[in-house]
Amino acid sequence: MALTNQKTTEEFALGIRRRVFFHTMKNNGGYLSQACSAAESLAILYNELLQLGEPTLPKVPLPFGGVPSAHNTDAFTGAGYNGPVGPSFDRFFISPAHYALVVYSALIEAGRMDEHALDHFNKDGSSVEMIGAEHSPGMEVTTGSLAQGLSMASGVAWARQRKGEPGKVWVYMSDGEFQEGQTWECLAAMAHHRIDNIRVIVDVNSQQCDGAMSSVLDLGDLASRVAAFGVTCRSVDGHSLDALRTAAESAEPGKPLVILAQTSPFQGMTYLKKRFPRLHYVRFKSAEERLEMQAALADELGIDTRAMEGA
Repeated sequence: MALTNQKTTEEFALGIRRRVFFHTMKNNGGYLSQACSAAESLAILYNELLQLGEPTLPKVPLPFGGVPSAHNTDAFTGAGYNGPVGPSFDRFFISPAHYALVVYSALIEAGRMDEHALDHFNKDGSSVEMIGAEHSPGMEVTTGSLAQGLSMASGVAWARQRKGEPGKVWVYMSDGEFQEGQTWECLAAMAHHRIDNIRVIVDVNSQQCDGAMSSVLDLGDLASRVAAFGVTCRSVDGHSLDALRTAAESAEPGKPLVILAQTSPFQGMTYLKKRFPRLHYVRFKSAEERLEMQAALADELGIDTRAMEGA
């Protein structure tokens, strides 16, 4: 739930892409394709679906203060940007920690984090880490290695269900996590225990760090495979807000809901298509390539190139 209602979800998604684009240009690299594929999903979560309270952490991110211990009682998790933990509030787990830059951009768009919070990105001593950890904004747990987030979230959801708490547990995943056995084991456990207060959105962008999913480990008919585990599975256009809204409201009693958001890793930035499938992390091989990409993407994103001066 947004802190203000001044942005449409379409504007919110465009804002995410623009922020990640600016950051990538300024820092000669970034997780740009994840912003292309995930912008609508994260926008609709933060602007419409998530039932959250006011943030409990300051808008300007705190430095990393160390891990929780008996001698470090001031340790915090980044979940504070999603508001307080309470029975009626939702909990939100980000499983692919390398989506951190996109998550931070969503938090800024939602008014939950400072406009200039990305200035702290990947700096020594900062909690705004390149690969999100439990203390990073928006993160409740450290989910690496990949594919551990769903298991953690399902445990929380099961506990909340047994306590009778009305709040839901939402999970954001990438399709690469279905190349890991732990994900399938968790689906079976969630179905067995009838954990129906969990909502999972999967960014099915068909790529991973080693290239196209089809060439690394093809998942075949993912929707049929997921549904076979006894969960409710909806496969939708991940760039259609209406399709995402409908899917989010389609949960069935006694079943977890898994939404496969079919997306493109160059949605809104078609220039990136020439780089597919090497899109996991975008950096520039030359100054000329950077300028070419900057001009092409700024045009697609509706950005005045004069705003890029000094980026």
